Amino acid sequence: MSFAFIHPEFRLNSKAYTDVESLIDAVQDEQSNDFIREWFNKEDGIVVQTSGSTGIPKKMTLLKQHMINSAYASGEYFNLPAQTKALCCLSSSYIAGKMMWVRALTLGWHLDVIPPSNYPLEHNRETYDFSAMVPLQVQNSLSKLGQIKTLIVGGGAVSLGLLNQIKKIDTKVYATYGMTETSSHIAIRNLKLKSPVYQVLPNVTIAVDQRGCLVIFAPHLLHEKIITNDLVKIKSAKSFEWLGRFDSVINSGGVKLIPEQIEAKLSELITQRFFVAGIPDERWGEKLVLFVEGAPNPKLYEAVSKLNTLHRYEVPKDLYFIPKFKETHTGKVQRKESIALALLNQ
Repeated sequence: MSFAFIHPEFRLNSKAYTDVESLIDAVQDEQSNDFIREWFNKEDGIVVQTSGSTGIPKKMTLLKQHMINSAYASGEYFNLPAQTKALCCLSSSYIAGKMMWVRALTLGWHLDVIPPSNYPLEHNRETYDFSAMVPLQVQNSLSKLGQIKTLIVGGGAVSLGLLNQIKKIDTKVYATYGMTETSSHIAIRNLKLKSPVYQVLPNVTIAVDQRGCLVIFAPHLLHEKIITNDLVKIKSAKSFEWLGRFDSVINSGGVKLIPEQIEAKLSELITQRFFVAGIPDERWGEKLVLFVEGAPNPKLYEAVSKLNTLHRYEVPKDLYFIPKFKETHTGKVQRKESIALALLNQ
């Protein structure tokens, strides 16, 4: 089956393209060019790679029809018809960047594509209806986010400090829940609201397994259900609250601790990048440890220990400073590699 179709309203950097070959010739970025070639070949699927932020990066094949269905779902949910002006500032090597292309080609958007950068709006004065960023890009673009009407944020947690800053701007900003397997997001959370609840998109059904982890049913995106490792609290048939990762739960002295919930509290105090994790300990089994990016700050541990939002058992028992966290190609923190680096240098 051929998917070589360009919506007649599609524009790339303000220019129209009526045939695939001229589009391929125009796309200079290697990652985007590779994707465009694969998108318009005769195969039914696209080979994609997970980011590796929660495990070993792996390759899988997504059906192009499922990706197209995802594009239509996003366009309908956010009311983004043909001629929507959009900015792609994410790498086309991963699903988030690929899906910006698919939405634009499928829905007839006017797409501007720029090289991935931590400062995507630094030299850009254009205004856009829609874009997608990771939290670090949002943090570095706060003064210019007014140039974007609707922004989705994925690829990492949004800190409390960033959340408070987002609420001061006019842009509609949404956190997304999704994964490579689901061709981008299947649920949305409005970051202007106090509620931590995600609303699932149309045609998506959710449940939990015996562990309390999210199970996703989405026939238009998946042939089979996906059983995730994400701990959630189901709020309704169409909404849930994300609690954390099942595989990151720390059992410290018989008390189960969810790192993501502790990190949300610590974000009130710590402005630079950080995370908590459990490391083996003879007394506790697993010891709760705080890892902070940057130069050592002797006063930080004392401040953390006095943070009144933390329960007694949520106070880290140790603190490590790492000059620079290990990252994936998309800028996500690699926790296991960063922990190994910290312990090696002690």
